[in-house]
Amino acid sequence: QVQLVESGGGLVQAGGSLRLSCAPSGRTFKRLVMGWFRQGPEKEREFVAAINWSGINTYYAPSVKGRFTISRENAKNMVYLQMNSLKPEDTAVYYCAADVMEGVLRLGKPQYWGRGTQVTVSS
Repeated sequence: QVQLVESGGGLVQAGGSLRLSCAPSGRTFKRLVMGWFRQGPEKEREFVAAINWSGINTYYAPSVKGRFTISRENAKNMVYLQMNSLKPEDTAVYYCAADVMEGVLRLGKPQYWGRGTQVTVSS
């Protein structure tokens, strides 16, 4: 089993920045592909970003590419999502996710999910 705990959400003005953190526990972190998803008001949950076990390969949704950066520190068992130039349409609950299979995660069906952290961007 893997437990994922997100933190770092909050209220920010458009154009501002936030950094989300995710602390996985319960399984060898280095072998997990990690990702972030989000679900906005009255929207379906969508893929935001993913990072492979080594941190070399990263993937982003077109809507956040160039503004968001996913990273990981395997020594600290931490994953981050740095969000810059935030827009009101980025308002959502952000979920940390993990799986051993990169393709499974990027398809939106990771085995492990966090409970989410709210990000609200005001205009």
